[in-house]
Amino acid sequence: MCGRFALSKSDRIDWAQFGVRRGPVLPPHWNLGPGRPVDAVRRVGDDAEVASLRWGLVPFWAADPSIGSRLANARAESVAEKPAFRAAFRQRRCLIPADGFYEWQVVTGSARKQPWFVRRIDQSVFALAGLWERWEPRVPSTDGDAPANALETCTILTTAPNALMAPIHSRMPVIVAPERYNEWLSPTTPAARVGTLMAPWDPDAWAAHRVGTRVNAIAHDDEACVMPIE
Repeated sequence: MCGRFALSKSDRIDWAQFGVRRGPVLPPHWNLGPGRPVDAVRRVGDDAEVASLRWGLVPFWAADPSIGSRLANARAESVAEKPAFRAAFRQRRCLIPADGFYEWQVVTGSARKQPWFVRRIDQSVFALAGLWERWEPRVPSTDGDAPANALETCTILTTAPNALMAPIHSRMPVIVAPERYNEWLSPTTPAARVGTLMAPWDPDAWAAHRVGTRVNAIAHDDEACVMPIE
């Protein structure tokens, strides 16, 4: 799974690489988790924009938004068929900038899992593969405007682990290569081609280190979350 990630070096984002003409200045975060707003790049017509989306996808057909708490991740192997994700997978793919993510390793003989922080060796910003959706209450607005409690939400895709991640966790997030951003965002990219963009990433440019349990509490959002421990 992918339950937490960081974007602490937001000043390093190359918005032109994402196809965004003028990107916003984003505050740094070291511990973003489900239920919180995250910034994502999505396609609007022929352009790309940055949108704030709540992490935890709420399908457009849901009776209420509580389902989003269970849909923070979507499995790449089944996302095209799952009712909660298939419409968004066809038409509403997004990219979520990050500079690291966390996974929790099961430790033999211990009830407590060990958190790890994973990042690129050069500490550059990368893009998590996501889907986004818009949910509106079933009772329409009386004045014709969009409902005040409409939600735009997202999920992060996961896939099988590579050689770096396999000793840590059974899943890892899908990461899209920069040269494939446009294909991922475009709703006209054939489904078969989109499937190839969700392959496990090459581990050679990545590193992982153990971190303390401070990251376990989502209220903690500071540099101490990513500091290595022995």
